[in-house]
Amino acid sequence: MNTDRILSYLNDLSVNNSREWYHAHKADYQAANAHFEELVQALILKIGEFDSSVLPYSPKELTFKLTRDTRFSHDKSPYNPAFRAHISSKGKLPIPVGYYLMLKPGDRSFLGGGLFADMFKDATQMVREAIAAQGEEWEAILRDPEFQQHFTVGGTALKNVPSGYDKDHPQAAFLKHKSWYLEYPIPDAELGDAGAFLTKAAKIFRLMKPFNDYLNRALAGFEMPAR
Repeated sequence: MNTDRILSYLNDLSVNNSREWYHAHKADYQAANAHFEELVQALILKIGEFDSSVLPYSPKELTFKLTRDTRFSHDKSPYNPAFRAHISSKGKLPIPVGYYLMLKPGDRSFLGGGLFADMFKDATQMVREAIAAQGEEWEAILRDPEFQQHFTVGGTALKNVPSGYDKDHPQAAFLKHKSWYLEYPIPDAELGDAGAFLTKAAKIFRLMKPFNDYLNRALAGFEMPAR
């Protein structure tokens, strides 16, 4: 797998973000995508060493298209110059939460975990209920020294604790959230050696697992809305 080939293609796409260029360089895309799928396959096997639930999936089931939905965006460029994958026990669906990889040049790559989606009100309520009832367990995960060394919990949030929850709850700051996620940045320089990157990614994802497990226990029984 050649991570330099991946970044080189994405750099070219970001400079030439048009349908004409994309179709004229389809072979370059196919080569870069093949390298990315090879990287994802290797990552699935690494994650599978501590979370076997991800092993049934192939990279093609876990990756996202480059095309952007520009209907409601000021940015009308047709492609997102990033290769992305979400590796979880149910594939690339946002729930259950899993291990997210985005490769994007310009030092914008990152490893992610947790719930990024904030549009599912039922999911938000399920996690809030868990944090309200099992706040000590939540705090223990977040206070783990290795967790604190590597992560800060992100997510969209309300200004105030929502009604129905104690505004003086020890985890009140997290009850305001509508999503709860982790992002660990990966600079371009760390992507040159694919083997070293895979080893580091597996380590970071292993550290994320207790956070993911907590959210997935809270989200047990959640059903994605019908389209």
